[in-house]
Amino acid sequence: MANNTHKRPGMKELIKRKLYFWRMALERSAMRTTSVLNIIGTILMVTSSIGAVVCLAAMVVHAGYDHTPEAYAAIKALIRSMQILFIVNILFNLLLRTRATLRDSRVIKWIVDIAVLTTLIPLLFPHPAHSWMGWLHTFLYSSYYTYSVLIAYCIVTISFMLFKLVGRRTNPSLLLSGSFLVFILIGSFLLQLPKCTHSALSYTDALFVSTSAVSITGLTPVDVATTFTPLGYTVIAILIQIGALGVMTFTSFFALFFSGSTSIYSQMMLKDMVYSKTMNALVPTLLYILGFTVVVELLGAVLIFLSIHSTLDMTLGQEIGFSVFHSISAFCNAGFSTIPDGFANPLLLDNNIPIYWVLTLLIVSGAIGYPILVNFRDAIAEKLRRALTRLRPGHRGQEGARTIHLFNLNTKIVLVTFSILFVAAAVLFFIIEYDNSLAGMTMGEKITQSVFNSAVPRSAGFSSVNPAEFMPSTLIMVMLLMWVGGASQSTAGGIKVNTLAAIWLNLRAIVTGAPKVTAFSRQISIGSIRRANAVVAISILSYFALSFTLLLLEPTLPVRDLLFESLSALFTVGSSLGVTADLGTTAKIVVCVAMFVGRVGLVSLLTGLVRHNQLHGAAFPSDIIIIN
Repeated sequence: MANNTHKRPGMKELIKRKLYFWRMALERSAMRTTSVLNIIGTILMVTSSIGAVVCLAAMVVHAGYDHTPEAYAAIKALIRSMQILFIVNILFNLLLRTRATLRDSRVIKWIVDIAVLTTLIPLLFPHPAHSWMGWLHTFLYSSYYTYSVLIAYCIVTISFMLFKLVGRRTNPSLLLSGSFLVFILIGSFLLQLPKCTHSALSYTDALFVSTSAVSITGLTPVDVATTFTPLGYTVIAILIQIGALGVMTFTSFFALFFSGSTSIYSQMMLKDMVYSKTMNALVPTLLYILGFTVVVELLGAVLIFLSIHSTLDMTLGQEIGFSVFHSISAFCNAGFSTIPDGFANPLLLDNNIPIYWVLTLLIVSGAIGYPILVNFRDAIAEKLRRALTRLRPGHRGQEGARTIHLFNLNTKIVLVTFSILFVAAAVLFFIIEYDNSLAGMTMGEKITQSVFNSAVPRSAGFSSVNPAEFMPSTLIMVMLLMWVGGASQSTAGGIKVNTLAAIWLNLRAIVTGAPKVTAFSRQISIGSIRRANAVVAISILSYFALSFTLLLLEPTLPVRDLLFESLSALFTVGSSLGVTADLGTTAKIVVCVAMFVGRVGLVSLLTGLVRHNQLHGAAFPSDIIIIN
């Protein structure tokens, strides 16, 4: 008979089995808990993003309209609800998702999150009778502090969510164009707020001004000085700054410092946008661009303030506002002015030479292009590295990798072409307009206005001398400068001096029979030449189409004025012969489209819209066409 008895497991084996089952149960419980926490965290993140939009909208309504006490109370309650939502989201991530939060968070997020948590103090301890914090109590309990912190949190949150769209391989051209369009629409509604204007503003005019600001053009159908309030000036200045630097630069700055979990695709696309050589140099390059912009604009504001102090019959606050606004407008090549008659105002034109030189420097600084500024930074860093290396004892043979060309081909071409156009235009303007628009001025004033009016047509759009009074030859020269504009990836418009130089060098190669297009002992790529040809061709066709359309829509207006207006709008210059306010509604919308297209670039827009040809490897027989 078979023995069916089994050996019973010992006590030690039973304990091991129980411990194993308990461990597995704990791991399953931990996984379920982690999944639940991740789901809750995602819900809170999405809710906070929506709440950020709602919070900003509530603040806009709060600041832009006059309300009854009941309405004010309702808006403040809504803002406070969003504030509590943000605090719950921050505490949830800190306490229940600590490891992920520590891993993914960057400096900006910590600063903003801590600031938001400090706004919890007034909610928990509303106005104690005897404060031990002194001035800190006044600061923390101030509504300005609370609203500023909430705005910062909303901007960071929205920027992070927008930047995540790039990681989903959104077409860069369409993303850039779409972001500009969104801010144009937002700006058009903000400029219609009652507290932004002294009188009612039609939506068409608000859309026109918003488009002009975001596209950094400067054309306007209304008098900015008499139409908008200081709040309106602030909105215009913000739109100008966003349009100049680009929406992606702003959102990327906050997103990269908000979280370190951005995708490789996102960072590669941003690297190309800000002209960073390597992925490691992305953040330093982005910081350098933003830092340079802020420093130059602050320095420009100080110099403008010193030049106009106690001369324009303004209060100290108005002088500061004037200085900051015009520094931003000049550096961004926007051309907006908050003073009646702009810079043709007699108080400036007759008594203030320095301000025109300050504006000229700001205009040129913005129009030279961020790639040039980045190259300057790299060249200076390399010079310093070499100098420090030579100072070390026994430095011979220790310099390591040495950069042969400190300034790249793009920088050399831009500087040479830009300088030739700038100097030649100033000299010609001085000669042609000496006894015309410059008549009655001193020699110093004539030189100043010649230099200023050589810089302005590149994209700035300011007016110190009425263009309608220019000699016909001067007007042709100005239109040529408007067509060319500034450098690529700058705040200026036009086809860009890089394009003009490539076309000229290609023409020189054809005329001289050279087999390749070269400059500064370097060969220019075929792709660059093809793109330059495309930009010039599209610019001519676009200008013809826009001019033709405006002449059809406004047959009673002078042809010369409409042709000038078309060029100014399409190449985002902002100068006008005085017909902008006389345009009809349809014509204004057409001009808005032209300014938008001129800012985002028609080639880039078409690249994003048209399906790319995938037959890169196909080889076709070559043939010739007769070109003479």
